[in-house]
This record gives sequence, C-alpha cells and structure tokens, in this order.
Amino acid sequence: MKKLLLSSIALGAVLAFSGVANAQIKLGVAGPITGPNAAFGAQLKNGTEQAVEDINAAGGILGQKLVLSVGDDVSDPKQGVSVANKFVGDGVKWVVGHFNSGVVMPASEVYAENGILMISPSATNPKITERGLWNVFRTCGRDDQQGEVAAAYIAKNFKDKKIAVIHDKTTYGQGLADETRKGLTKAGIKDVLYEGVNAGEKDFSALISKIKAVGADYVYWGGLHTEGGLIVRQMRDQGVKAVMISGDGITTDEFATIGGPGVEGTLMTFPPDPQKRPEAAAVIQKFAAKNFKPEAYTLYSYAAVQIMAEGAKRANSVDPKKVAEALRGGAAVKTVIGDIAFDKKGDITRPDYTMYTWKKGADGKITYVEN
Repeated sequence: MKKLLLSSIALGAVLAFSGVANAQIKLGVAGPITGPNAAFGAQLKNGTEQAVEDINAAGGILGQKLVLSVGDDVSDPKQGVSVANKFVGDGVKWVVGHFNSGVVMPASEVYAENGILMISPSATNPKITERGLWNVFRTCGRDDQQGEVAAAYIAKNFKDKKIAVIHDKTTYGQGLADETRKGLTKAGIKDVLYEGVNAGEKDFSALISKIKAVGADYVYWGGLHTEGGLIVRQMRDQGVKAVMISGDGITTDEFATIGGPGVEGTLMTFPPDPQKRPEAAAVIQKFAAKNFKPEAYTLYSYAAVQIMAEGAKRANSVDPKKVAEALRGGAAVKTVIGDIAFDKKGDITRPDYTMYTWKKGADGKITYVEN
C-alpha cells in the first residue's frame, strides 16, 4: 500500500512537471491575410512569425513556448469580430493585430471582455486608445500626430497651391484625412475639394473629373494603397498631373505596382524607416534569407511580440491583465524598432512621423525613400 502511494505521488510529480514543461502561450496574429490589403496582412503575419520563432529558439517566455494562430479578417469589421471570437474559443491570450482601425475597434471590445491582451502594429485612429480599455496597445503612432506632420509640411512647402482632400470613408482613411484637414485649417489653408469614395471602388472617373475641374495641384489621400494607386494611375490617364500626398496606408511596394510610373513624386508620412535601425539588422538578415522584404509594419509586429514577452517577464506572469499592467506607464522596452514605452492609454510615448517621397531607384523600381 505504501509502495502504491509513493508510486502515485511520483507519477503525480512527473505529470505536474510534464505540464509545466509542455505549457504553451497561445498567441494570435490577425489581419487581412487575403483580399486587396493582403500585402499588409503579410507584414503582420511574417513579423509575428519571426518573433515567435526567435523567442522560442531562445527558450520561450517564463519557460513556456509560444504557439501561433493566424486569423484572416480580410479588412472587414464583421470578419474581425468572427476572428476575435474564434481566438477566444481557441484559448488565445495575446493578439498582434488587427491592421485596420475599423476592424480593431469592434475586435478589441471582444478581447477586452474575454481577458485577451492586444497590440496593434498599425491601427492609427485616435479613438482606439481613447476608450479606456485595459487591454489595448499599439506600437505605431496616431492619426492626429500623422495629420499634423502632413499639414505642417503642406503649409511650409505648398501654402499657395490648391489642395484636394479625398478619403475612403473608413475609420482610418476619413480619420486621417480629417486630422490633416484640421491642420490645414489651422495653417489658414482651405482645400478646394473634400470628397469621399468607397473602399473597393475601381473606377474613379467622376472623382478625377472633379479634381480636374478645381485645378488641384496636390491630392491628399486618406486611405490604403489599392485605391490610392488606382487614383494616381487614372489621374495620369486623364492628363491630371496633381501629386498625391498620403499616409502610412500606402507603405507597400504594391502601391507602385498598382499606380504605375505616375506614383513617382508621391509624398507620404511614416515613421523613420525601421529597416535602417541597428537593432533590426540581425532580424532583417533572417527575412532576407526567406526572400521577404520587412517593410512598413513587419518590424512593428515583431516588436509587439517582444513587448508582450518583456511585459510577461516584468509581471512574472503570462496573465494578460498582469502583462498589461506591467506595460502601461512602465519603463521602455528594447525592441527592433527602438525603445518603446507606453502611456496610460496604451499609446507609445515617442510619436515620430516624417516625410517620404516615392522615387525610382537604380534598379528601375519605384519605392518610398525617407526625405
């Protein structure tokens, strides 16, 4: 009987140890894996996957390995909620995503109600962090900051030019256009056209006729690269030479593929190129070996996983609420995009937008280059 009891205790100890050894942290990454914005989905997915691979290779987090699930929201808010609910059902505790502000808004509420921490690498609408949710962070800046930089640049360089302001009616696109427009108004610049188009639209003939009629010299675009590229291409086809100015929604080389040669000269706001940071050099080599260019939000996604890992170490727990508490208002975390610290809202404390120009390189390809 004594032997049996000792065997049971030993077995229990083995099982308990085995449970610790095999413990896993379920992490989700969500974005437009398919659809017109899949280039951005690839950035989020690849950045997160590489971070998971590197962290696991280094021993994981508090002795636990990360297990990754991928959710495709196709840039659609309803699909984003479906992805969020699936993550809840699968026991996911941390999420990198989503890409679009309009998808983050409803999905983040599902996560908040179900104890899931989320860090968006890309969603810039100010309202995302203004709602007081415990679980929401982002590694990027905000549209009120980005719009201010764009408006200041326009006021300094094109004060006497005619500016049209166009947006795609989405939370992100219209939000960014409106923030830029506010800055222009403060600078005493009145736009000659303010117009919304539908995301997914293909024919912009009517819009371009209006741009031509008002004689716009510059078109500020609040939206993504798909429609933005088509607008530029169709402007050039109709003989309109107006230069496009836009934000972080066009930071993919696909913008030039869609827009053609006419995108050369396009101006764009985005933070200083993270691919040039010394902290990112080793990781960029890993992406190069996989034939993937880690542009735009790739490294912002990688950093999101690094931040979660550091938050867990500080909290000595993988519990999402404890990790969030350790990050909010805490000391900076060293990441591939530099030192990142958060305020009480979950916004980064170092807003840093600058201006880029789309130029043709020595290889003949047109891409964005920091001014």
